[in-house]
Amino acid sequence: MPSKTSESVAKDITEQHAKGLGLFERYLTIWVALCIIIGVSLGQLWPAFPETLSRFTYSQVSIPVAVLIWIMIYPMMVQIDFGSIVRAGRQPKGLIVTLVVNWLIKPFSMFFFAWLFLTVLFARWIPADLGKEYLAGAILLGAAPCTAMVFVWSYLTKGDPAYTLVQVAVNDLVILFAFAPIVIFLLGVSSITVPYDTVLLSVVLYVVIPLVAGFLSRRWLLRTRGRDWFENVFLKRLSPLTICGLLLTLIILFSFQGDVILANPFHILLIAIPLVIQTFFIFALGYGWAWAWRLNHEVAAPAAMIGASNFFELSVAVAISLFGLSSGAALATVVGVLTEVPVMLALVRIANSTRNRFLNVQTLSNKV
Repeated sequence: MPSKTSESVAKDITEQHAKGLGLFERYLTIWVALCIIIGVSLGQLWPAFPETLSRFTYSQVSIPVAVLIWIMIYPMMVQIDFGSIVRAGRQPKGLIVTLVVNWLIKPFSMFFFAWLFLTVLFARWIPADLGKEYLAGAILLGAAPCTAMVFVWSYLTKGDPAYTLVQVAVNDLVILFAFAPIVIFLLGVSSITVPYDTVLLSVVLYVVIPLVAGFLSRRWLLRTRGRDWFENVFLKRLSPLTICGLLLTLIILFSFQGDVILANPFHILLIAIPLVIQTFFIFALGYGWAWAWRLNHEVAAPAAMIGASNFFELSVAVAISLFGLSSGAALATVVGVLTEVPVMLALVRIANSTRNRFLNVQTLSNKV
């Protein structure tokens, strides 16, 4: 039986993600809203629950939450094919757009919008100390580009699956080295006390360990069980773990956030405003640059989507590690989860409705 090509493997991955869209990802906002209700109710009616969990910490890292986050992140990491990076040489412009927007622009534009709205324009509604915590959560979101849901957005915009895989793999490698320095720098600029050891520990816990575990287990399973079993059996069995890990983590988080949410329900809307503005800004920047550079739409759309969406699992994990389950920073990262799907689906519609403009650009460039 002939082995699959790299392009067909990448296509299988995007289709597997997209099939889950109707079951979970499409209604992610609703699930998060339910987690808010369950978590807040649990914390208010059974205060011993968050109090007991708070005892199991090490260097500000919640051990129960860490276990859930490993369960949530590992299924994403095991799907990354780092061998696909060598194919990036065919169309380096798309990779350049992704890297520049994600790492040289996005963290700093997120900082600007969050600082402007949460500490200046909304200062009359948000206390200064709480505004700083919200700003910290926004910084964590801005420093972590999407690595999993982008397969869904790529599929919905008919993106090149092989190239999307390359972009995701490269971003995962960059996160290893760039996430911690960017976070430390921007938190320092914001005059927020930064426990450097906890930042580094968080990167090791939530990036290095699951990435290495995913890489090693992927190689071993492909060698011993074959690609067909890995993709059609193993990955399908793993998919519910991410969902369960995310929902349980959010319920625990909101059990700690009950007092803050009940006292400031309006803050959720205030936090969402700069996050949504940032998302549209980054998408417009990446998408517009790709159009000006005459990239194919199948490369341009995923390149813009990666920057627009966030690796919110990592952001939530690090916010909890740095500032605690009951912090404003953790709440801000969860608001990012709350707004992710509806905003990204709106961007998918924009990308699909403007596909012909890229086709025209490509046709013109070919004629020239």
